[in-house]
Amino acid sequence: MTYPKMAALTFLAMAGPALAQSYPAKNIDLIVPFAPGGSSDVIARIAADEIGRILGQNIIIENIGGAGGVIALAKAARAAPDGYTIVIGNAGTNAAVYWTTSDVQFTPDSFSPIGLIAKTSPVIAIRNDFPATSPAEFLDYARKNPGKVTLGHAGVGSSNYLICQSFVQAAGIDATLVSYRGAGPALADLIGGHLDGVCDAASSVAPAIQDKRVRGLVVSATTRLTQLPEVPTGAEAGIPGFQAEGWNAFFAPKGTPEAQINVLNAALRKAVASDNLRKRFADLAVLPASGDEFQPSWVQDFVPREVEKYRKLLVK
Repeated sequence: MTYPKMAALTFLAMAGPALAQSYPAKNIDLIVPFAPGGSSDVIARIAADEIGRILGQNIIIENIGGAGGVIALAKAARAAPDGYTIVIGNAGTNAAVYWTTSDVQFTPDSFSPIGLIAKTSPVIAIRNDFPATSPAEFLDYARKNPGKVTLGHAGVGSSNYLICQSFVQAAGIDATLVSYRGAGPALADLIGGHLDGVCDAASSVAPAIQDKRVRGLVVSATTRLTQLPEVPTGAEAGIPGFQAEGWNAFFAPKGTPEAQINVLNAALRKAVASDNLRKRFADLAVLPASGDEFQPSWVQDFVPREVEKYRKLLVK
């Protein structure tokens, strides 16, 4: 081997760690697959504040609504795998989508997991003047008026759509599901009286319930939420089958260098450990990820299990 070739190889070997140490050298784009205001958006913004502070760079939120997250996830999958584009995903965008949307332009292998960030509690909320004041009255009304009750969600294939599907199946009712570009617009229409209810996560709908702009009907949890003590669980409401837990994780395009994934994962762990993030999550009834859930390998194994879970729920 000639000296020039050896020198070139030596330079490249030294450059790898140097490049990793310089990352990130500019702002990072964080794609949120829905309009502002929904659960994924709220969680992304809280996390972006902390992660950006830890990394010393701004995390720029890009909301891309439509098609239950398919448009946003497709853009993320096509992005340069350089660590400067990441996306927040959930059970809808990264698992159920393969059973609710045709011609999806990505697969689970299109992404490199960074780590789980949060777990959420599904909630059904209804308009204040809905002609029912309890879960039992709501179910009675819905069963006597098949198809009349309207429930908004963040698009077919979204996690909110899955909440709706789980709810109507467990409750044994026929409701009309109305698709929006995000949970925020759906909640706005509920507050305005244009919908009967929404399927959402406590992280985005809890403030509206607490402010009495809408009424909480039922929460999909084994115990009542501290933040929504008046909202009964599925079992208490006579819908024992309505039990589920949502989740959010960060992903990068496939091929993103492991060094960048490791930097992002370390920042994610530090962010979740911060008192500020944990308080903000607690206020919204969001559970932070913990233990192995932070590991990219854990998310890598978890997503295919979720894909199969929703195949059983959605494919008849």
